[in-house]
Formats: sequence, C-alpha cells, structure tokens
Amino acid sequence: MNALQAYQVGGWVRDTLLGLPVKDRDWVVVGETPASMQARGFKQVGGGFPVFLHPVTHEEYALARQERKIGVGHRGFACETRQVTLEEDLSRRDLTINAMAMQEDGTLVDPFGGREDLQARLLRHVSPAFAEDPLRVLRVCRFHARFACQGFTIAPATLNLMQEMVHNGDLAHLTPERVWLEVEKALNTASPATFFQSMLACGALSVVLPELANLVGKSQPARYHPEGDAWSHTLEVLNRVTVLTNLAPLRFAALMHDIGKSTTPAECLPHHHGHEERGVLLLQEVATRLRIPNNYLKLALLVTAHHGRYRHVPHMRPSSIVKLLTNLSPWQEDSLFNQFLLVCQADLAGREGEEVERGPFLQRCLERCREVTAQPFLQQGLSGAAIGEAITRQRIRLVSQVVKEFFSTTAIKVLPHKCPDHC
Repeated sequence: MNALQAYQVGGWVRDTLLGLPVKDRDWVVVGETPASMQARGFKQVGGGFPVFLHPVTHEEYALARQERKIGVGHRGFACETRQVTLEEDLSRRDLTINAMAMQEDGTLVDPFGGREDLQARLLRHVSPAFAEDPLRVLRVCRFHARFACQGFTIAPATLNLMQEMVHNGDLAHLTPERVWLEVEKALNTASPATFFQSMLACGALSVVLPELANLVGKSQPARYHPEGDAWSHTLEVLNRVTVLTNLAPLRFAALMHDIGKSTTPAECLPHHHGHEERGVLLLQEVATRLRIPNNYLKLALLVTAHHGRYRHVPHMRPSSIVKLLTNLSPWQEDSLFNQFLLVCQADLAGREGEEVERGPFLQRCLERCREVTAQPFLQQGLSGAAIGEAITRQRIRLVSQVVKEFFSTTAIKVLPHKCPDHC
C-alpha cells in the first residue's frame, strides 16, 4: 500500500507561520477514496462530505475536494472528491493565508501567495469564487478582528468584492444561526470593535445589524461625549470592556447598550431622551431575529435599560437606589450585578467629572440591603404584602445611611434629587 499523501492545511499552517499557538490540526488527503481510507483503518464520520478519523491520533482527515455552486447561500454547494489535486482543493478556500498546506516534513505548499500576504499583513481573497459564499463576508471581518492587533488589513480588491456581494443582496440568504455564530466568534477575538467597523465598511452591518449602523451620525451632547457620535461612543465602550474582560456576554452588552439612540428623531438631537426604553424594545427585536442566547440577552437587557440610572446614582433618592437594585435582582446573585457595574463604568469612563466609580457605592448599598430579612417582621405579626413593604422601608433607611457615609468621603458631588439633561 502506497504512503498516504496527507497535508496539514488551513489555520494550523497559518498560525504556525505567524508563531501563534495552535491546537487542532486539519489534514487534506490526495489520491484516496472513502473505500481506500477505510481500508487504511480510518473511521468515516459525517454525511454528504466524508471526513475520516485517524485510527491512532483521531485527528480529522478530509479528502481533497472541489465545490460547485448549485444554490443560494453558504450551503448551496455540491462537493466533488474524485481525482481532485491539492491545488484545486486550496483554490476553493476563502483567503490566501488560509490556502496553504504543509507536508509532514515541513515543506510548504503555497500556490496563491499566502505566505507573502502573511508578511504583508494582508487579508486577500483567493479567487472570484469567493463571491459564491456570502458567509465569507462575515468571516473576513472576523479574521480582521482577530488579527488587527498584528497589523492586518483587508485588501482593497477584497473589500470591493465584499461590498459588491452586499449590494447584490447575497447576505439575505444567510441563516440567523450562522450570522449569530460569526458575531459570537467575533466577540471572542482580540478586537471585536474591528469586526463591526469592517462590517460597516463593506455595508454588511446595515444588513445584519441595522440598529447599530443607524448609530452613525447620531450626535450627542459634547459635554458628555467628546468622542463624537453614538457610533464612536459605542465602539469606545466596547474597546474598554474588551480590555477589562474576555467574557463575550459583557462585550455584547457594551455593544448594544446605546442601541436606542439609533431611533432618536433628528429634531431631538443631540439629546436622546428615552433611549433606554427604546433600546430595550430594539434589543428584543434583534434577539428574536438573530436568535441570541439568553445568557447574552439577560445582561444586555439590564445594561440597556439601566445604564442611565447608573450614571445618575449620585443624584438619586435612597428609594430610587433601592428600586434600581431590585430591578437588577442582585439579592442572591453577585455575578450578573458585578458584570452590570463593569459595563456601566466603561460607559462612563473618560467623561469629565466622572472619575469616581459608582460601583463601590452600589455594592455597599447592596450589602446593607441584604442584611434585611423577613424574620423580624414576621415576629411583629406582619404578613403578606405588609412584610414586603416593611423590608423596602428598612432598606431605604439603610441606603440613606450609606449615602451619608460614602459620599462624604468621595469626590462625587451629591446634588439635590434632580437629574441633569439625559444624554
């Protein structure tokens, strides 16, 4: 039996050449059939396109294949594996940096200049066949987000092709699940903001997340937002949260927190009264459209609905602070509450006069509120709704004490119970 002609391909080769850590290896096999692979002891898995597991390493080996467009969307392809060469297999891939192969002895097979593009830090499509798969528009934006920190940019010709695909309506054929998967992967990259900037540049953002695209040009009060329009502010907050945490749900909450500003009427600008309430409705629509998981949606809804109240904490009555804590439901769960505080502080960072965090104050209020239990009121003979009312009154008294203790030792100026113009 002849030696197996197997090549390591795709991301493993790319990341190895970049000096990045690599995990799983992908293999392409030339000159074999499903029957011959099984005869070598490989186990076939998958349906329409056969993939085989190595009998010892259990790594995946795929037969070299060509794809033929037979329908719309990223699934409308038929695969051919008979007598397909390695170069033909590599030609079907999206970017040149993903279209390299390496023999087991380290010899590089690079028919499309992937190594040169790695050195030039360029994301360039392999061939016009790129346009046959609309998902590649999102994938290139995601690769840009992943490698932006290394100086990668999208080749002008590739960006032009992506814009043409968007203009032709190709993205309409993508399934919500696949769109969300790309968004989620992008949120886990080193620079999620780059993904959404690239989506805006090629026009895909207006198709996939028009609510975000509509933030562009929405002016804001310069006093609170020297960074510019609502879009610039959103990316700035996302960048801050990205530095603070690698948890994708927090990054998503930062991305969506001001989504309500996208529907502010022009005559109301630069102010955005009521954008939190509008944002909650828009976010629910986005979640339904893209089928966003609940672990992302729950925090994003809290931040969208209440980030304005977080800013106004120094101006709020103790009763309003207790109401805010109740709305955040933190009585037994700390993690969601702390995540809310992190995103909201990132929203305020950089504003003049907002250097002191509200988080420690709210955490102290929460600690005192948790001291209140129903037992003493039961012993007093209270029952039903009267117990809840008594608990709330006691919590308000305790928060009043925290206000006196905390703000007397901080730089935040406590104003009378009046909120400034909402931004």
